Amino acid sequence: MGYKRRDFIKTSVAAGILGPLSTAFARDPQAVNGDEDALIKAASAPVLHLEGITSPVIIESIELLKVGNLFLVRTRSKDGAVGLSMPNEKVRFLYPLLLQQVIPFFIGKDARDLESLLDGIYVYDSNYKMQGLPFWCSVAWVEFSILDLLGKIAQKHVSALFGGRVRDKVPVYVASGNRETTPEEEVKVLQKRIAETGARAVKFKVGGRMSRNRDSMLNRSEELIELSRRILGDEITIQADANGSYDVPKAIEIGKRLEAIKAYLFEEPCPFDYLDDTKRVADALDIPISGGEQESSEYRFAWMIRNSALQIVQPDLHYYGGFVRATRVARMAATADLPITTHISSDSTGFAEMANFFSFTPNMGRFQELKSGVERTGPLFDPPIIVKDGFLNVPSAPGLGMIHTEDLLKDAKVVKEHL
Repeated sequence: MGYKRRDFIKTSVAAGILGPLSTAFARDPQAVNGDEDALIKAASAPVLHLEGITSPVIIESIELLKVGNLFLVRTRSKDGAVGLSMPNEKVRFLYPLLLQQVIPFFIGKDARDLESLLDGIYVYDSNYKMQGLPFWCSVAWVEFSILDLLGKIAQKHVSALFGGRVRDKVPVYVASGNRETTPEEEVKVLQKRIAETGARAVKFKVGGRMSRNRDSMLNRSEELIELSRRILGDEITIQADANGSYDVPKAIEIGKRLEAIKAYLFEEPCPFDYLDDTKRVADALDIPISGGEQESSEYRFAWMIRNSALQIVQPDLHYYGGFVRATRVARMAATADLPITTHISSDSTGFAEMANFFSFTPNMGRFQELKSGVERTGPLFDPPIIVKDGFLNVPSAPGLGMIHTEDLLKDAKVVKEHL
């Protein structure tokens, strides 16, 4: 089924995928889509609900732990409460930034002030000079662990800290992430993953990745687009990701091919920082354009929303700096009646962070990525996270829901200077 640019919210609400938009940031009926004042108001509204935590939660320590090939960030309060999170794989070369520029700022602070601390860390020791994914990844890992800490103190799942739970499961799509398959091989991989998971949506790669119109093999993208619909049928939702492969004319050509098979979205058609080019492609097509996985600037997200460069807004929870900042983006998107998806950069617990985020985010897109790692780390959560009939369940235990960690922690070593 194909979707045109402003049909997402209506369709998703009718299908029961989205909850009602919170009145705290629902679109003002008098406002124009993407109105700048409405975006600023949405992004600056308070996010966290910590009324039940009445005593200070002073952060005594934050440690980076390593166990096997997994990493953990552990935050302790002076009262002995503990919060845990799992960084993505980039921690292997970003840990000096985490240890030297991010963690020290939070020590001795009241965790209840997390929202203002996320603003303060940006200017601490001129951290703004390192603006970008490495810096905000490091912040996200600390933020996740602090949210886990606060949830465990309150004895509530993280969704309660963000205003309440709106769903218990998340619809997922499957992907191979591969550009080296032939069209026939790629469709077979997707068929296998559909059979294994019950997913009703797929995503495949087109173009050659930031490749100036070069494909990974001759005519692969054009053939794959046509073959995917013919083999998978009309009941499967199809999505395509170019990873910035195209200039404007080529992106429009590929977009028209995707429109012809009634694909749901076209992700990152132009290089991610070519915002004007992305807008030109969006203006020329009916298929929704998604993007934002590389973005770390609230201003640029606001620009893309205000100028209709994107119809599906796609931050990464790690790259963008965590749940609080991503919630601000989701609220800006909601002012323009746009859905939000999340890019997932973690193969450890990225699927869980995604599920937790959408447990409290009303304007969720139709499908979210089923990232690897569920079989390995899903059992750490309560209840265990599994994929069933095309959905991931959301944990309900306090904090991030990752509570079965005793065996993991007994072998963990503290990382101080060198891995």
